[in-house]
Amino acid sequence: MINLFVTTVFAKGFYGTKEAGSIGLENAGQYLQKKFGGGLFPILYIWGVGLLAAGQSSTITGTYAGQFIMGGFLNLRLKKWVRSLITRSFAIVPTIIVALFFDRSDSALDTLNEWLNVLQSVQIPFALVPLLTLVSKEQVMGVFKIGTNTQIVTWMVAALLIIINGYLLLDFFSSEIRGLLLGSFVSAAIAIYASFIIYLILRGSEFATRLFSEIRKRFS
Repeated sequence: MINLFVTTVFAKGFYGTKEAGSIGLENAGQYLQKKFGGGLFPILYIWGVGLLAAGQSSTITGTYAGQFIMGGFLNLRLKKWVRSLITRSFAIVPTIIVALFFDRSDSALDTLNEWLNVLQSVQIPFALVPLLTLVSKEQVMGVFKIGTNTQIVTWMVAALLIIINGYLLLDFFSSEIRGLLLGSFVSAAIAIYASFIIYLILRGSEFATRLFSEIRKRFS
């Protein structure tokens, strides 16, 4: 919800303006203060608190999820504090290294942020598709398996998210990639990536299997 508010405020304030291309992590608060003013609650500090809350939410939930998943899948039989230290280090240590040693100039931080967004966009299908596949299987979820109507809605939402992120990826790479050879390599990688996502959906989803089976029956 916080991320939605952040995106909405920036879209309202800066979309289509000449300042949009120069706004980054370093000066976003100042631009918001200039655009929307201060008053009783200065927007600069509201932005700072919101950004901190969003970062804390992402970091804490991601760290806990990684801890529980790694502890369960790897069956780590260690003391709780040792298990927590190991699993959380996979999330925290790379962040600390980047914060300490990465180039801290405005342009470098903005570039890093852009590539992190690209990485998240690439990874989203590999989180959504397995999740929806597992919660749709009775042998995994038992009585907590989601119903057919819920499956339809969730798969439609997942497809919409994947399409939106795919469009953003294409837009990003089309502006960043130069040269025929590199462009051909990226195009081939995107084709393989899209094919693998389709394979995951068709291979693991009971709903997709039933849907394509019904389509074949109707047209055979």
